[in-house]
Amino acid sequence: MVTIINYGSGNVRAIANIYERLRIEHSIASRPEDFKDTTKIILPGVGAFDETMSMLNNSGFVDILTESVILKKTPVLGICVGMQILAESSEEGELKGLGWIGGQVKKIDKNNITNKPKIPHLGWNSVKIKNDSQILQGINEEEGFYFVHSYYFECTDEKNCMTESFYGEHFTSSVKKDNIIGVQFHPEKSHQNGITLLKNFAEFQYA
Repeated sequence: MVTIINYGSGNVRAIANIYERLRIEHSIASRPEDFKDTTKIILPGVGAFDETMSMLNNSGFVDILTESVILKKTPVLGICVGMQILAESSEEGELKGLGWIGGQVKKIDKNNITNKPKIPHLGWNSVKIKNDSQILQGINEEEGFYFVHSYYFECTDEKNCMTESFYGEHFTSSVKKDNIIGVQFHPEKSHQNGITLLKNFAEFQYA
């Protein structure tokens, strides 16, 4: 069962629609008590870091997510700001992130970008696999994914950088540490690559 966390941030319905078309069992959890029979967790997110962390902190989900992800090793996929809050902190805000993957979220340096509009980084971009994973099986690196962001995740340990992309400078576009995965792009807006990635996540096994 893939459980999509609905804490007020992220395009929950679009992700659920993809799993419906794939006929993959899924649920949307809007309250901690909806969190049942979960084998995979999706943590979406849009907007600002502090706003997203505040919504998650106020949702009542943090304790049950921490127990599932850290203690039970349930695979989790953070999307966009849902990926950024996996970090320890962000230049965008003052609140602490979940700290599940070592690193800090930093602002894209617009001085390195020649095209306009400079930020946010908006649209399609290719990815380069740095540390391969089952999650990336069948992904077309050149075709890439759809991005909307002004900040990126800088990993403390380069081994946690799963893919890299380029926008004025190289930046981490997805992360992975054991059962914890995050993608800066939006798979639900990324056509076949996004569908493939979400399917891969549903089938992901962490031993």
